[in-house]
Amino acid sequence: MGGAATADVLVASDLDRTLIYSERALALDVPDRLAPRLLCVEVLDGRPLSFLTERAASLLVELGREAAFVPATTRTVEQYRRVNLPGPTPTYAICANGGQLLVDGEPDQDWRREITARIAVGSAPLEEVVRRLALCADPEWTRKRRVADESFAYLVIERDRLPDGWLAELAGWCAERGWRVSLQGRKVYAVPEPLGKSAALAEVVRRGGAGTVLAAGDSLLDADLLLAADAAWRPGHGELADSGWTAPGVTALSEVGVAAGEEIVRRFLAATVRPLTD
Repeated sequence: MGGAATADVLVASDLDRTLIYSERALALDVPDRLAPRLLCVEVLDGRPLSFLTERAASLLVELGREAAFVPATTRTVEQYRRVNLPGPTPTYAICANGGQLLVDGEPDQDWRREITARIAVGSAPLEEVVRRLALCADPEWTRKRRVADESFAYLVIERDRLPDGWLAELAGWCAERGWRVSLQGRKVYAVPEPLGKSAALAEVVRRGGAGTVLAAGDSLLDADLLLAADAAWRPGHGELADSGWTAPGVTALSEVGVAAGEEIVRRFLAATVRPLTD
């Protein structure tokens, strides 16, 4: 059984570095004795990978009872399935930055055909961008080159060795071809413009209905998601914070790391039980 797909409030949230955090992203800038208790929500090859605070976990369970919770992630379906979030299993989940819409855990083929058609009309072919990345990504600081979901590409890099101006040059080249670039942690993403979380969110709202939409995210790939919501939050870290990005209805939090994840769930729950129009 999934969560409340037809709830009056729909909560769409990015996962990595918004709700859940790797060890290097926790930002536990407090004495060890004051650090919050953590819950592991992802294991890879037998090793704990992603966490949230135990308080955030309990709030997420409560949120799942009050609203339709929709994870909205750039992760592939396989990567998303590793995450074991507390609370009711979501009826809908947005994966691959909107390239996949899961319904009760399974990819929706109607949505896949629709978004594939939009990409074909609005962006240069994936192969052209993959070739460009192969030519411009120096092996000295590039650790991996990957294609995700047959829809977009990304690099795993040593961020401190990234040449000045390289990212801006790549972003300009991609923009001319209907693609956008995002730097998140050690990953550089190249994503076709029509591929966005907000498009998949609109499909979820169309199918299930929602009187109020809340959202959260930390990267430029989340900006369209935040703009599509009635109210949204971004943490004090990440690509949006670093660029000073703001928009009406979007609250910039001061908290960073796993503490920001907890605060985001707290804000979601408060807005759910106390309507925004009050």
